[in-house]
Amino acid sequence: MVVAEQTVGIKGPGVRLEGILRAPPKSRGLVIFAHGSGSSRHSPRNALVAEVLGKAGLATLRLDLLTADEEIDSRIVFDLERLAERLNCASAWAAADPELEDLPVGLFGASTGAGAALMAAARDPRRVGAVVSRGGRPDLALAELPRVLAPTLLIVGGDDHEVLELNRMAYERLPCHARLEVVPGATHLFHEPGAMEEVASMARDWFLRFLRPFPGESTCAKT
Repeated sequence: MVVAEQTVGIKGPGVRLEGILRAPPKSRGLVIFAHGSGSSRHSPRNALVAEVLGKAGLATLRLDLLTADEEIDSRIVFDLERLAERLNCASAWAAADPELEDLPVGLFGASTGAGAALMAAARDPRRVGAVVSRGGRPDLALAELPRVLAPTLLIVGGDDHEVLELNRMAYERLPCHARLEVVPGATHLFHEPGAMEEVASMARDWFLRFLRPFPGESTCAKT
C-alpha cells in the first residue's frame, strides 16, 4: 500500500511548526513523532518507523518541534516545557481536522523528544492513548512520570549503557502499562543492521495494541 505524504503547518504559541503527514485510508490512529536534538522530520530512521506504521494502517505526523534558529540554542533544545506544549498543540490541531479528529493519538519520541512526549502525555491523558520511546531520555520528565496514564514502551539499545540505566529508573516511576525492551547489541542511534526494523516492529505492535477510540482510561499494570 502506497501512502502519500503531505507537508503541513501547525500554529503553536508564536511559532509555525512544519510536519510531514502520512494518512492511509481508514487510519486506525495517529502517531505524532517528537524527534531528538539534531534530528528533524526528514530523519531516515523515523521515516522507516513511519513507513512500518503506515503499512499497519496508522497515520503518522513527523513534526519539527523547533525552528531552525531554535535548534542551535542548547537552552531551547532541552526546554521540555516548550516541546511538550507544542506536542499538545499538534494533538489539538489533529482534533480539529475533519480527517483526523476521530483518531486516537499516540506519541513516538526519541532522545529528548521522548521526555517531551511523556510530559505531553501526562498533561493530556484523555487524548494521548500510547507512548513509545526510542533511545529516549524519559528521566528529563521525571517529575511528570507518575501522572502518565498512557501505556508506555521504552526501547533502548543494549550497548547504550547510560541511557539504559536512565530508562530503568524511569520505568520504575511509570504507574500504568509500562514495558522496557532492550535491543541486544544496539547503540543509541540503532545504526546496527536490523536494529531500527526491530524498533519499528515493536512500536507498531504497541500502538496497534493500545490505541483505542477512547484513550486515557487504562488499567494499571506493568508487562
